[in-house]
Amino acid sequence: MNACVRAVVREGLDEGFEVVGVRRAYAGLLDGDFQPLNARSVGGILRHGGTILQSARCDEFKTPEGVRRGLEHLQAEGIEALVVIGGDGSLRGAQDLHKLDYPVIGVPGTIDNDLVGTDEAIGVDTALNTALGAIDRLKDTASALGRAFVVEVMGRNCGYLALMAGIAGGAEVVLVPEVPIDGERVLDELGRTHRRGKPHFIAVVAEGATPNGRELAELIESSTERGNFEARLTILGHVQRGGSPTARDRLLASRLGSAAVKRIKEGIFGEMAGLVAGKIEYTAIADVISQRRQIDKEFYELSWVLAM
Repeated sequence: MNACVRAVVREGLDEGFEVVGVRRAYAGLLDGDFQPLNARSVGGILRHGGTILQSARCDEFKTPEGVRRGLEHLQAEGIEALVVIGGDGSLRGAQDLHKLDYPVIGVPGTIDNDLVGTDEAIGVDTALNTALGAIDRLKDTASALGRAFVVEVMGRNCGYLALMAGIAGGAEVVLVPEVPIDGERVLDELGRTHRRGKPHFIAVVAEGATPNGRELAELIESSTERGNFEARLTILGHVQRGGSPTARDRLLASRLGSAAVKRIKEGIFGEMAGLVAGKIEYTAIADVISQRRQIDKEFYELSWVLAM
């Protein structure tokens, strides 16, 4: 998100705006935690993961009273428009402010990549490459020791990260929340892998899949008839959310941050800036939060075909 913050600041200054950061997201907004930003404030942050403004969950902002309190702080500070970077929860907060006629523009930032209105959200490519690097390393160990590795990646409701990492990493099985799988099908694939003489078995599982990573590892470990692989579970967890962002993420975040400021300049609000087929497109935040992006079923079928 730092690349996006940097772009918002510098594009805003170029347009003649004063730019203020809200620290700790909506929690900071409720506390009036504001920080003036200039070109030097965002110097050197491009290569760092996370966000210099920090982030925090805030249940109070989910209430009408919390939203009104946040609005009062924005107005008292003289802030005339707000750029909100985040996923579904952040954009719902932005929409609540918009309903009170406050000017907001959204920018997609979630490694789940579950938002409609953009082909990719900020952070997705970095998380994907982090997961892929882990899978590549685990495959080396799995081949050397003749083991099955179950790699659990983030994705409570959307399997995009697991699916793409699984295909790119050459996994034998990919499990996603959108398509529950009978454990027997996985064990059948385990048996075929063993009969084909493969020295390893890699399953990439989204955290919200059925079965989940731990259940699948236990199932493989208990199976003695369809392969003699020992099973190991690796949960990547928040490792995927950090690290230096990829060039693709830096470019995407820079474009979207700049696009958000240009929309403010045009006086158009209540939208999310996204990248669709290589071009900046704007989608009403209300439409974004009313839907959930689905995985591409063609990619899902491809993952099974390529596992031969």
